[in-house]
Amino acid sequence: MKALIVDDEARVRKAVRLLVDWEAHGIREIAEADGGNEAIEMIQRSAPSLVIMDMMMTSGHGLDLMAWVREHAGNIKFIVVSGHDDFDFVRSTVRHGGIDYILKPIEPEAINAAVAKAVEQIRREEQERLDQQHRSIRLNEIKPIYGEKLLSSLIDEPGAAESSLRRLRQEGVIPGEVAAIRLMLAQVDPGDASLLQRFAGNSDLLHFALINVCNEFLLPDHSGVAFKHWGAQTEIVLLLWAEPERAPELIAQINDGLYATLQRRLHFGLAAAGELPQSLPRQYAEALAALRRRNLLEPDKHIHTLLAGSAAAAPGTGGSLSLTFAKVQEDWKLAVRSADPAQIAAASRKWIDELSRLGTVTPEMLAAWTSDILSFRSGLIRETLGDKTDSVLTELERDDAGHAPPSADSYTFSHYAWSDWAEQVMTGLADVISRQQARDKSTFADIVKYIEQNYQSDLSLQDIASHFYVSREYVSRKFKQDYGINFSDYLGKYRIDKAKLLMLNPHLKLQDIAEMVGFHDVKYFSKVFKKQVGQSPREYRGK
Repeated sequence: MKALIVDDEARVRKAVRLLVDWEAHGIREIAEADGGNEAIEMIQRSAPSLVIMDMMMTSGHGLDLMAWVREHAGNIKFIVVSGHDDFDFVRSTVRHGGIDYILKPIEPEAINAAVAKAVEQIRREEQERLDQQHRSIRLNEIKPIYGEKLLSSLIDEPGAAESSLRRLRQEGVIPGEVAAIRLMLAQVDPGDASLLQRFAGNSDLLHFALINVCNEFLLPDHSGVAFKHWGAQTEIVLLLWAEPERAPELIAQINDGLYATLQRRLHFGLAAAGELPQSLPRQYAEALAALRRRNLLEPDKHIHTLLAGSAAAAPGTGGSLSLTFAKVQEDWKLAVRSADPAQIAAASRKWIDELSRLGTVTPEMLAAWTSDILSFRSGLIRETLGDKTDSVLTELERDDAGHAPPSADSYTFSHYAWSDWAEQVMTGLADVISRQQARDKSTFADIVKYIEQNYQSDLSLQDIASHFYVSREYVSRKFKQDYGINFSDYLGKYRIDKAKLLMLNPHLKLQDIAEMVGFHDVKYFSKVFKKQVGQSPREYRGK
């Protein structure tokens, strides 16, 4: 903080210097002037926060200095130190906002109390200025966001569109006379890592730069506005109300500007113009559909419109997507079940060949293919692993975070990236099925061994399932798969085979044999025996 002492007497200036505890008040710089005229020059040059001044001076009167300070440097605080006990001087000091009027000779307590009061006011007003500055900064940060929210609501909230439009007209964003408008939609390539890296990975900063370039072609002549669409992270919406028919020409100019600035061009979906605001939801859907159905094999075509008669909400290719995947689905299934890397790579290449032969690859098609592939994966796991499906799918979906499919909205179609992803999907699927089948084989071997060791005891399907922490359905299915019979038949057959061996001992009674192989009722034992062997136990033993 700086202070200026103004008095035509050097001894008074020196006295003020000595009497004020400058350091305690946080004042680091003290300057002197011998009159009002010199004081004005020094104030203009160094802008002190506090002026301690005399009234009666030979070069520039104190009243003139106060008047000048109030007009040209109103934030400066001043204290009058005078040898004149004059009411008019005191009144002028108060009227001009002076802190205090101190009579000479100067008392240390009085001058320090006045300086303390002045410093307190200076700091309070400085804090108020800082607070106001921060509020202004926050308001300036919020205003664009608020504008984006209102503009986005014209598209996303038809019920609130009229009120949002009124606010936008009041704010001067959209002129009051505008009745017709045309929407253009640009998508930022989510896979353009090198461009994002130029903005330190900050996608908001990237969007800000892109929108600024777009608005350089719209705002100067107030012909339209570009903004970030709140409904989608990668979309920039442009509204054109001046000469909507020149939208293709404007897009070409914007892309030239983007290329000159960022060495990139954006793809734009272009809708047919319509009334403001009613047509904007329809225009947005139309522009988005045009982008979703652009041919990725034609990356140099940057303006996209829907073909006449195309519906914005309907898929562009109907059932052909599923039919195309059906051509390779059986190959994929065989490749996964073989777990052979060569077969998996061949199946992936065949898929890419099928795509390339279509002649048109759109983001919409790639999204459908991605969905088909993930559905195929779920179906094959369910078909192969049964009740283990949920846990296996959870494991695979967790791994998907590190092996996500290429973005369907990328500006170009990378044969390698999609083929690589397909190969990763099949390889991961083959691995998890193989591991699970190996675990199942080991578990089932333990189940069979457990039965062979405990067949004499009461064994039920539920007992086995609980003992090995598997489901009843799993146990039943495995016996069907491996032995062609259900669990009960397998247990019964194993017990009867053991009973036949025991019958070779003529000294063992049938009652004892039945109990030794797990039958507590000899009559039931005899019934099961005859059903399996075709003879009663006695007939079999008497052969």
